[in-house]
Amino acid sequence: MATKEAADDNVSIPASTPADGETYRATKEDYRSVEQKAIDDWLPITSSRNAKWWYSAFHNVTAMVGAGVLSLPYAMAALGWGPGVAILILSWIITLYTLWQMVEMHEMVPGKRFDRYHELGQHAFGEKLGLYIVVPQQLVVEVGVNIVYMVTGGKSLKKFHKTVCGSCKDIKTTYFIMIFASAHFVLSHLPNFNSISGISLAAAVMSLTYSTIAWTASIHKGVQKGVEYSYPASSRAGKVFDFFTALGEVAFAYAGHNVVLEIQATIPSTKEKPSKKPMWKGVLVAYFVVALCYFPVALIGYRMFGNQVEDNILQSLEKPAWLIAAANMFVVIHVIGSYQIYAMPVFDMIETLLVKTLRFKPNFWLRFISRNIYVAFTMFIAITFPFFGGLLGFFGGFAFAPTTYFLPCVMWLAIYKPKRFSLSWFTNWICIILGLMLMILSPIGGLRNIILKAKDYEFYS
Repeated sequence: MATKEAADDNVSIPASTPADGETYRATKEDYRSVEQKAIDDWLPITSSRNAKWWYSAFHNVTAMVGAGVLSLPYAMAALGWGPGVAILILSWIITLYTLWQMVEMHEMVPGKRFDRYHELGQHAFGEKLGLYIVVPQQLVVEVGVNIVYMVTGGKSLKKFHKTVCGSCKDIKTTYFIMIFASAHFVLSHLPNFNSISGISLAAAVMSLTYSTIAWTASIHKGVQKGVEYSYPASSRAGKVFDFFTALGEVAFAYAGHNVVLEIQATIPSTKEKPSKKPMWKGVLVAYFVVALCYFPVALIGYRMFGNQVEDNILQSLEKPAWLIAAANMFVVIHVIGSYQIYAMPVFDMIETLLVKTLRFKPNFWLRFISRNIYVAFTMFIAITFPFFGGLLGFFGGFAFAPTTYFLPCVMWLAIYKPKRFSLSWFTNWICIILGLMLMILSPIGGLRNIILKAKDYEFYS
């Protein structure tokens, strides 16, 4: 009977025989709670909860200030001075507000923590609908970022090689992407967020460093002869589509929301000292660093190069050679850390599926095989489609806008139900409307950009 009931419930229940000969069977609830705790202690997001507030700061800097900052002058060229400055400032304010909402909602239910974005979605929209709404978007963002960072890492390595050895034989970008990926076949086996904190700290420092190099080297180079601030495209259609793409590039630059709950899950929490206090402290420091990186790079880079700026500002800078080489290597170090920050929630989803749904035994080999397959997958896609600017525009609008700009607002309205026409109600609806416009418009420009570049592109070149 014990075997049959266990089989019916797809649960293996251990039985023991006491000395008096009476058969004892542990209850399913007891067994599941022990099994669940063992699984949670193994999964990447919930295995460690001893992070400090400064972990939140540098994890958020690493997640936020990534490859996107290097494309901001290029986005400014497509947006123009007025709209560009307005969109940069508005995005900074809106995303800080929606990030605050997510930090607040992490422990809105007493005694429960929403450790993952989809868990909050399930609370707001229901068990099934919440999964269907959040998981596909979060996966597109996190896998998309990892693919783009594979491209960025490979291109930055190539630029470094070309700068330090101009007379060397040219090597395909494909090989540099493979070299970059090789680091992740090793680092991806670090078990959880806290285990990558050292890498994340180095990455955060690198992001501030190469951003500073980008704008100071631009000042050193000076305003270029014949610089123009008109839109790069000559046709009206081209200007409109480039504008849409630029919106996506700005959205890509503010992508940290997709891992914020997972980062907060690593911070200890009690009734007296909830995790939201140290988390918010870290977020404010991170957003200050974001402002130090984004605004000087975007505005000074555009001022110096105008509409001729490259989609990666470091590609427009040639001298001093040693400084540009160093900046590209700093980018490589940063995106190594940033790749891991975005990959960790994906690893958590994969391992949760394998262990909880497919009932695999949690062990080293399961983690080793699944994570290597994921790294190989992102490497293959990056090698096949290395359209840096177009990828930013497309992914930025398609999934970054919802998860960053307005999905937290929708959840807030669904859960807290603020009074109609109150300040909170108006603020959330403004964010939702702007985010929806961003989501609809920017993928159009990004897709067109990819199609145009694909015409002349040779695969695996």
